[in-house]
Amino acid sequence: MRAAIYVRVSTLDQNVDNQLDELKKYVQLRGWPEAVVYADHGVSGSKDRRPALDDLLKAARRRDIDVVVCWRLDRLGRSLRHLLNVLQELEALGVGFISLGEGLDLTTPGGRLHMHLLGAFAEFERCRIQERVRAGLARARRAGKRLGRPPRRITSRELQLTRDLSLRAAARELGVSSTHVHRARRAAAERSATSSNSDGAEHV
Repeated sequence: MRAAIYVRVSTLDQNVDNQLDELKKYVQLRGWPEAVVYADHGVSGSKDRRPALDDLLKAARRRDIDVVVCWRLDRLGRSLRHLLNVLQELEALGVGFISLGEGLDLTTPGGRLHMHLLGAFAEFERCRIQERVRAGLARARRAGKRLGRPPRRITSRELQLTRDLSLRAAARELGVSSTHVHRARRAAAERSATSSNSDGAEHV
């Protein structure tokens, strides 16, 4: 078994030695060759993208490793969604996963059952969140509240400053959509035409 060890600490003043000592002893007890170590230093577990974790997953996709060993699940990820995504990818690649802290071994039938239970809980929580969001939106509509972000108003000065730009360039400059710029320019042109007509009528 070609093993990979993953360790992580959240701040740069922490070190991974305690995690590494236990994990290397475990790998040795299993009789596996010396494991490749992937260590993220000063990286929060809430981040989906991490340098060492990204490298580990690349190695798994290349089939360079057979099993990943971790100190605890929270070292791999704090978010249940992200944690499950990583574990499911490893499983699909045929790479085992072991977490010493939880006694979780996904190379065994019991460990795989544990992961499927985690997935079921995550799906249940997603459904609960969706139900709460839908209920909140329904209450807001019944109360007559306007939903969504308030529209961004483009000022006359902004239109003047970007009048020589294309719709796309003006939209990029103002941080809005091209459609928003088009509507604002059209409304400004209509106001200008109305004003000109009024002035002409007064002079007849």
